[in-house]
Amino acid sequence: MRQLIARRLLQTIPLLFFVSIACFALVKLAPGDPVLSFVTPNMHPEDIERIRHNLGLDKPAYIQYFIWLKELFQGNLGYSLVNHQPVLDQILDRLPATAGLMASAIALAVLIAIPLGLTAGANRNRWQDKVINMISYVGISVPLFYMAILLIYLFAIKLHWLPIMGMRTIGVHSAWDVIKHGILPCVVLAFGFLSVYVRYIRSSTIGQLKEDYVQIQYAFGASRRQVLFRHVMKHVLLPVITLLGMSMADLVTGAIVTETVFSWPGIGSLGMTAVKGMDYPVIMGITLFSALFLILGNLLADILYGFADPRIKSTR
Repeated sequence: MRQLIARRLLQTIPLLFFVSIACFALVKLAPGDPVLSFVTPNMHPEDIERIRHNLGLDKPAYIQYFIWLKELFQGNLGYSLVNHQPVLDQILDRLPATAGLMASAIALAVLIAIPLGLTAGANRNRWQDKVINMISYVGISVPLFYMAILLIYLFAIKLHWLPIMGMRTIGVHSAWDVIKHGILPCVVLAFGFLSVYVRYIRSSTIGQLKEDYVQIQYAFGASRRQVLFRHVMKHVLLPVITLLGMSMADLVTGAIVTETVFSWPGIGSLGMTAVKGMDYPVIMGITLFSALFLILGNLLADILYGFADPRIKSTR
């Protein structure tokens, strides 16, 4: 296991290198010019070129990339072209808000998806399966921003139960105030994850119920509930672990659209602002963090496989 972890960590370096090259190339090929955000109607062309030179955008693209790479090796992700603040500080300041929101949404989705997926798989083609499938199809089909607007209209505008946007109420510094602001975005994101998780768990449950060990447990007198939640659920957790590993990147990027709708001060809204302003260093920093968390999430999933299924650990 230690050799696996060491090998995967070493593979992280070239992966992040190629991700940075691809992201930098796409950013440079995208239309737009960040210098235009500093230009006024009466500005002289020499002043515009001076701004371009101060931002380091007058050099060839490959030189700009190597300058950024040099700063990266020194532990610096550069400075924002818009607000001139360190990119790393901005990401770290917003990371707790996004990580808390996404972790809560993923945990809520998993806790609900496991019993729903097991129930749907055990009652294949019955009314329970049809109802759960309908809920899953709705979650997969309906855009999250549309669901967010509906929940805001119902619970914030009509019923006045929850706040509309933001993370805190001005002048209020209680934990309950943060929880109230996070309920709606957490529910929206959890519903999106839930719809996908239920489909995977249902399919895995249907396959596991055909295995011989299920019939053996029934022969020993085990009830249907015991078979599902004591034996089948252990094998169903494998695809869930895969999905959780792939969701690690969301702990950094979050749901950009959802955070924008609810004005949640996370990395997703920071990324949206950076894209609008063509803020290259911020876009590169967020992409690099997202790729790093995705790679570490896949490594964590591989490690958890060994605990969920000892046969995988012995094979390795």
